[in-house]
Amino acid sequence: MSDDPISRLLVPAYFHPAVEPEAWAALRVAAPRLAAVVVNPASGPGSAPDPAYREAVAGLRATRVLGYVDTDYGRRPHAEVVAEIAAYREWYAVDGVFLDQTPDGSAALPHYDRLAIAARSLGATFLVLNPGLTPHPAYLDLADLVVTFEGPWCDYENRAEDAGCHLVYAAPPDASVHGYATSGTLPNPWAVLGLTTDRVGGSPPGCGG
Repeated sequence: MSDDPISRLLVPAYFHPAVEPEAWAALRVAAPRLAAVVVNPASGPGSAPDPAYREAVAGLRATRVLGYVDTDYGRRPHAEVVAEIAAYREWYAVDGVFLDQTPDGSAALPHYDRLAIAARSLGATFLVLNPGLTPHPAYLDLADLVVTFEGPWCDYENRAEDAGCHLVYAAPPDASVHGYATSGTLPNPWAVLGLTTDRVGGSPPGCGG
């Protein structure tokens, strides 16, 4: 994994291109300075290709585009996960895959090693794992990028930089993060675009909000 912070600037774009066209236009402008954009049509690729996503992905070729796949901390069967990776590749010609809900312990490493091999064999050139915290070091060798923090600003403030990617939500306007921040909040904080590496708009709620 790269030590360059910009190469770890990953944007989870969990909003539909037809509903938020201005946000997608902003992503296209920012694309050259992003490590990747994650698309998520239906908590995965969905049951059929979406023409709006096809057009949106085609407009983001200045960066990598990754397909979102939920792995349920290793509980989803290998074949199900691989089928979704294949669907993203076939329908949207994505560059790689974002494997969400990855465990952090060593017990699941063989499962994720197999998934990584399968993703590469399907043509994925960029693989991201998301345990949301610092995992067993072997996970860092499986992927091009690992999310080592995902959570609210109140749990993140003053966290030291590390080799992973940080995804911070409920962040204040003056937040400075080692990764990507948004003012969005649960249940889907990534529905609100925050484009810069260290500044977002909006006012944050409390940690429980």
